[in-house]
Amino acid sequence: MVDTEDARTLARMLRERRSIRDFSAREVPQELIAAILDDARWAPSWSNTQPYRIAIASGELKDKLKTELLACFDASVQIQRGGLFGKLQALLTRKGLPDGDFDTRFEYPAELTPRRRATGFGLYATLGIAREDAAARHRQMRRNWEFFGAPVVLFVFVRQELGAYSILDGGIFLQSLMLSAQARGLGTCAEGALATWAGPVREAFEVPPAYKLLCGLALGWPSDHVVNTFNPGRAEVAEMLIPVKRG
Repeated sequence: MVDTEDARTLARMLRERRSIRDFSAREVPQELIAAILDDARWAPSWSNTQPYRIAIASGELKDKLKTELLACFDASVQIQRGGLFGKLQALLTRKGLPDGDFDTRFEYPAELTPRRRATGFGLYATLGIAREDAAARHRQMRRNWEFFGAPVVLFVFVRQELGAYSILDGGIFLQSLMLSAQARGLGTCAEGALATWAGPVREAFEVPPAYKLLCGLALGWPSDHVVNTFNPGRAEVAEMLIPVKRG
């Protein structure tokens, strides 16, 4: 039977999940974090290799990482604003230059750019940020490295030798973790931006050398801020399907 209670619950959760961009200050109990991870560990992976490791920060450690990552972001902004001199100075000092294991800065394919822009414009519209308000847009971007106020942040590392397949496995793990969190009333926001600077994270945790920082994940209780109502929607199934060759 297709329409079971489990199927309806899963369908609802998939449609209701949102990237939470504002969290309450309410702490997340350690046993709740442990329960979510216990669910996520059952995610499938290539040959059951489970090629990922998770670093978790809360409390003082989370605040320390926030301060250090914000300093990296602010330094990178100064580089851009400093023009050629700023770039030359950065090359000498390395301050603000990305040191992540994966490059988080890239050009989006023309086919995908309209969706990216629509999501950005929709988010700013929800927040009441005008397109020409560069200062407000900058403040909202900076919120990424504040973890959007989340009391917990997770950093996901993947084993480099498996290449794209460890990244695939890491993504499946993330989806499992996010759905488990949602089922318990928590919110999450997967943040590729948190992989831009790996240095502060590696200094805080004993990361095995073969593991590379893929992304971060903000975790906590969603606030009632309007930003959490933003829903960019999804493409219809027909847009995803590749047609059979004719002739």
